[in-house]
Amino acid sequence: MAAAAAHCHNKRRRLSLPPTTTAPPLDSLADELLFLVLDCVAAADPRALKSFALASRACHAAESHHRRLLRSLRAHLLPAALARYPSTSRLDLSLCARVPDAAVPSGSSIRALDLSRSRGFGTAGLAALAGACPDLADLDLSNGVHLGDAAAAEVARMRSLRRLSLSRCKPLTDMGLGCVAIGCPDLRELSLKWCLGVTDMGLHLLALKCRKLTTLDISYTMITKESFLAIMKLPNLQVLTLVGCIGIDDDALGSLDKECSKSLQVLDMSHCQNVTDVGVSSMVKSIPNLLELNLSYCCPVTPSMGRSLQKITKLRTLKLEGCKFMADGLKAIGSSCVSIRELSLSKCSGVADTELSFAVSKLKNLLKLDITCCRNITDVSVAAITSSCTSLISLRMESCSHVSSGALQLIGKHCPHLEELDLTDSDLDDAGLKALARCSNLSSLKIGICLRISDEGLTHIGKSCPKLRDIDLYRCGGISDDGVIQIAQGSPMLESMNLSYCTEITDRSLMSISKCTKLNTLEIRGCPRVSSAGLSEIAMGCRLLSKLDIKKCFEINDVGMLYLSQFSHCLRQINLSYCSVTDIGLLSLSSICGLQNMTIVHLAGITPNGLTAALMVCGGLTKVKLHEAFKSMMPPHMLKNVEARGCMFQWINKPFKVEVEPCDVWKQQSQDVLVR
Repeated sequence: MAAAAAHCHNKRRRLSLPPTTTAPPLDSLADELLFLVLDCVAAADPRALKSFALASRACHAAESHHRRLLRSLRAHLLPAALARYPSTSRLDLSLCARVPDAAVPSGSSIRALDLSRSRGFGTAGLAALAGACPDLADLDLSNGVHLGDAAAAEVARMRSLRRLSLSRCKPLTDMGLGCVAIGCPDLRELSLKWCLGVTDMGLHLLALKCRKLTTLDISYTMITKESFLAIMKLPNLQVLTLVGCIGIDDDALGSLDKECSKSLQVLDMSHCQNVTDVGVSSMVKSIPNLLELNLSYCCPVTPSMGRSLQKITKLRTLKLEGCKFMADGLKAIGSSCVSIRELSLSKCSGVADTELSFAVSKLKNLLKLDITCCRNITDVSVAAITSSCTSLISLRMESCSHVSSGALQLIGKHCPHLEELDLTDSDLDDAGLKALARCSNLSSLKIGICLRISDEGLTHIGKSCPKLRDIDLYRCGGISDDGVIQIAQGSPMLESMNLSYCTEITDRSLMSISKCTKLNTLEIRGCPRVSSAGLSEIAMGCRLLSKLDIKKCFEINDVGMLYLSQFSHCLRQINLSYCSVTDIGLLSLSSICGLQNMTIVHLAGITPNGLTAALMVCGGLTKVKLHEAFKSMMPPHMLKNVEARGCMFQWINKPFKVEVEPCDVWKQQSQDVLVR
């Protein structure tokens, strides 16, 4: 009887047991659906991908096989990373200070490789790459100042290449370029910028063999008339960049004929010092389908040259930065280029109210206008711009010092579609900011050195511009915490903020900014009232922070560095000169594996031993600025060791200067220098 009762009891216990544990919900989803979830996660917050991978085995496998782009901070970790992500097709090693030949990646799935800021690899590494990655289509070797013809010969074995950058590969000559031209006939995009050994012979062969080129950058090369015509006859060429090519002159431009390719859409001839208005006028007939023309710092703009541009009926962008305008030159531009949408007159001389007003009255469809440092224009020009160009989305007018605050209000009243506005060093006041608040689509606002604005004006912007991504308040001495708080609360999508020398802000400002989780750049140089308490809030709240300038923030100490080391894993660049940081803080900061650029001048709490230890620990550094006094105090073998890892030292010999000059005094001194 007792046995029967026990049997029934055990049976009831078995019946009441919980069911077998089921798999996590995500494990039941098809891979395609998991990939869609991954895309959404990456778009919202890339940092969350690691958390997603830890959710279950299926999520781990999906994240492993779905990733196509891989950025590595350490070359020696690359094999493990590629094993973890076998489907990687784009590999970015530009953050690796040094990539030795043995670490150059191999993998048949890799189709794009960026080595643009890396050092340490050479011909042997490229030879291995050519054999291991047969489908490589995109290779960036920019800044490979040690790569010459032998390296180019190995690149020529990569016959699938479509895009190649050899910018600043200064040892490269015509022989190496010839190898590339013959070996990679399917190239679409090629950059040879600053390849000083390349001449007409190599460019002739390039034009002969690489007929599919659509984009070519040969800036600062030795090109002359001899190969210029052959380049211009490339049948598919759409973008040609000739910045600083002193061999291009009026004779070369005049040699162009009707046989030139009609596919060219973008031509950049800025800084071509031997080109005059005569050459430009003779060239335009050969490029009828051009959409963008850049003649910045090139030649004077005459009426005849302006009139000649009417032959380019499809022209949409005209950049004339730094050019001298002759009488009626700007009027001719306005009359002849009525179809343009973007006009840049930055730092041009000869731009006055009469001509600018006439030009903009003809350019009613203008979307972008840059009149930076056009110091002769007044309210008359602003009135003409705002009445004629009401569709503007970008207006840059830094240092237009003769424009009054009343005229600046017209911008907000008549240009409501503005997305980018630069009024740095202007007479802008709170009434002007109230008017600008009507521009609800603003994403970039630069109003540094505007000494008449206050918290009241910033409040209007904060309440009306929720799309703001970038704001520059450099040396705006009239603002305090209240104004910054309004901006931070009203623009939660902020990515960049400059508060340098806004001496009245405190930790309250930093606490409010810490709620802007997408912030990646913060400059608070010369803000003596902020401390480690505020910086700790930034570190915890702004996990994407990559650039930080806290120079002359005297109250920031080791505590702030400890918080940065704990939470700011994306930090790449920091300036902590004059801070109250000691060896302890510097060592903790050095634990950030991605840190690349440090400026640590005039840190009283740093010792040679502490600095040495920090430099040895921080293996990803590419550039360090130090006071020259440390050079003799540090072991030479240690400096050589750090340099061998790819780090460059810049020794600064500046006097110790603690005082922060008031904004109005600094501005007056700057104007005095400009006048002299």
